Amino acid sequence: MKKLLTLTALLACGLGEITPVIADNDKSIDSHSEHAFSLAVYGDSPYGCKAGECPIDQPDIRPDTAKGPNPGDPRQIEATPAFIKAINADPKVRFVMHVGDIHSGSQYCTLAYNRTISDLWKQFTDPLVYTPGDNEWADCQKSKEGGNVNDSGNYVDYANGNPVANLALIRSMFFPNPGETLGGQKKHVISQAQVYDPAHPKDAEYVENVRWEQSGVLFVTLNIPGGSNNDDDKWYGANKTGEQIQEVAQRTAADIRWLEAAFEHAQEDGLKAIVIAEQADMWDLDGTDPLANHIANYKPFIDSIASHATTFGKPVLLINGDSHSYRSDNPLVNNAPCVVETGGVETACGINNDNYDNQPHGYNVTNFHRIVVHGAYFPLEYLRLTIEPRVNYPESDSAFGPFSWDRVNP
Repeated sequence: MKKLLTLTALLACGLGEITPVIADNDKSIDSHSEHAFSLAVYGDSPYGCKAGECPIDQPDIRPDTAKGPNPGDPRQIEATPAFIKAINADPKVRFVMHVGDIHSGSQYCTLAYNRTISDLWKQFTDPLVYTPGDNEWADCQKSKEGGNVNDSGNYVDYANGNPVANLALIRSMFFPNPGETLGGQKKHVISQAQVYDPAHPKDAEYVENVRWEQSGVLFVTLNIPGGSNNDDDKWYGANKTGEQIQEVAQRTAADIRWLEAAFEHAQEDGLKAIVIAEQADMWDLDGTDPLANHIANYKPFIDSIASHATTFGKPVLLINGDSHSYRSDNPLVNNAPCVVETGGVETACGINNDNYDNQPHGYNVTNFHRIVVHGAYFPLEYLRLTIEPRVNYPESDSAFGPFSWDRVNP
């Protein structure tokens, strides 16, 4: 692939100087540090109720109406300040990641709601990195999220639910300064808006795709929305528009170039492992046929991850949300052991257990592992991921290479 923009080229493009990644002590991170490092990862939160799930013990929360879905059960919103406080108080956690979906698929996409989340996240004392989910932009066009819903002559959703406009809104609110994290401590990461292949200048739009190094590990985020990569659920229920086709093609290509660049960088820098964070559960059939578009549309990403992980030859950990129930597995090895959350209890996965089996990919990438973080339901939970550069754990349901993790219910 082509090399990323150099500093000289960046200055020529008017993008300014790239700020180095900064550590908690405001000194440049030693990416090869041998110090252990922990971060909190969560997603699909805060949620409100979905259709038919509004709590009957709170009469002020209205069920769905003919005008559209109920804007949401406020209990997770109300519980979020205490949840954030608990993460802040965790003595091991120094960084936070949110892997997308800041509201449910039955809540409206509004400027006011996004502002509520933005204000809540200012309560984090640690740096926060966020990668968007489908509910806050790709699915805003759906009527159950307020798209095309007219309330007293005014449309409910921002920009009538247009996904491109809602993604632009998310970028303006949550990524106002390229390469700067959210949260109380603003730390510098590298954004695709700052470094990109000059042959593809449109990649500069993807300010939400970032990477940083810590304790010998490269972290990289990708904007991959759940459901169908935004290309099988046709916008507004009609045929695919030119705008939708262009959005999918451009973002998918930019994501893959960003992923390729991350692996290239990790290889050149001699890093010990890679963490990929994105929203979509790319292996969750969600009731569809394995060959249906909902799952097939993720194959370019899976192909790229499998190929580059094999070449890299060191541990690669993928973390996603989207399907709500905790899961620890390796979907790039057929019939690999896994653990899944069922009814709040972790159990070993069985054959043909939950729509994940018999998918036609045929990979055998043994240096890969995947975690689906718990989300959408009470209790609110985060995954405490710890990196220990001097350790090489055998793969299990709670450890892999330099990584180990535990689920925390504050």
